[in-house]
Amino acid sequence: MRTVSLVLVDPAGVVLGALPPFEVVTPWWQEVAEVVTKAGVEVTVLRLLHGDRPAPPGGHVTYLASTGARPAGLVPVEVDLADHPLRAPYAEIGGPAASLAWAAGALDRIGLGGAVPVQQRTWNLSAIWRFDLPEDGRPVAWLKQVPGFFAHEPAVLRMVDAVSPGLVPYVLAAGDQGRTLLAHVPGEDRYGAGPSLCAEVVAAFHPVQAHFAGRVGELAGLPDHRVFDLDAIKPYVGEISGLADLLDGLPDRLAAVAECGLPDTLIHGDLHPGNVRTSADGTLTIVDWGDAGIGNPAFDILRLSDDPGVLRDWADRWPGCDALRAVELLRPVAALRSAITYAGFLAKIEPSEWPYHAADVEVALRAALD
Repeated sequence: MRTVSLVLVDPAGVVLGALPPFEVVTPWWQEVAEVVTKAGVEVTVLRLLHGDRPAPPGGHVTYLASTGARPAGLVPVEVDLADHPLRAPYAEIGGPAASLAWAAGALDRIGLGGAVPVQQRTWNLSAIWRFDLPEDGRPVAWLKQVPGFFAHEPAVLRMVDAVSPGLVPYVLAAGDQGRTLLAHVPGEDRYGAGPSLCAEVVAAFHPVQAHFAGRVGELAGLPDHRVFDLDAIKPYVGEISGLADLLDGLPDRLAAVAECGLPDTLIHGDLHPGNVRTSADGTLTIVDWGDAGIGNPAFDILRLSDDPGVLRDWADRWPGCDALRAVELLRPVAALRSAITYAGFLAKIEPSEWPYHAADVEVALRAALD
């Protein structure tokens, strides 16, 4: 559960007041579809203002939302609407309207004019809208808008689709300010799926990684996950026992990984089962490629599964390499890399969004030492 307060502004940015608090079932702060439905007035959620606890989920959460209506019963409220240089364009007043207009134009050009947008999610890593056909409510497309540090995602999707058509969502259009319009992918996200699904993912994704293993130059411009920004986590060295030793030993550990022979290639970067969708006919689609970049493929299998059978199957697909040894060597490094990623998020988002990630850095660093 989550208690929600919405501070409303009109399209010009004039504060109208706050709606009375209401409850939604979904506890995760970035999920706003239920918030929009239960608001009782047509709203667009812009961004998090504050929560009553340090981090999600649950609690009492206050968002800024825009509306063209003038609902009765609003509570007077004071809110700071000052600009912030790190604010995402879709979190600005008028930002979602501009993005929806762009998406509507793109849909009109491919014969899907009139599709109805339904807001699903908004936070510092993305804003997501689903477009449904007006006559039957059938989903046909998704608008995903991301901050600049994820703006490479549509290029990655096109690269993967060129190697393995259908493995990723099809890009209908890509625009500025991190906007991507994606064809709808039927099915369900497979959070918590077991070894069988993970083995399918290994089999489906390996041809893509094998292809780019000999063509890393084609990945120029993508984030380079072979480079570790250790400055981002140095403030934690004095607070977490054992971290200094792990960092001191990192060059030797990475040298041992290199001796295992696994090639650098395209990695998804966050390849857990929740980023996999399967349809009723068994079609498998890998989604959410914002963390993609150049790196060791062992990072992906470490995120995907710890099942011995899945690991052996994955390792057997890299003949001539000591892939399982690379996995064990990189196990703490994967957690270290996650901590660096979260620290990077915190450095690139406005402070009101920090609760989404503030605890993640320390949690990941401690996981690296387990």
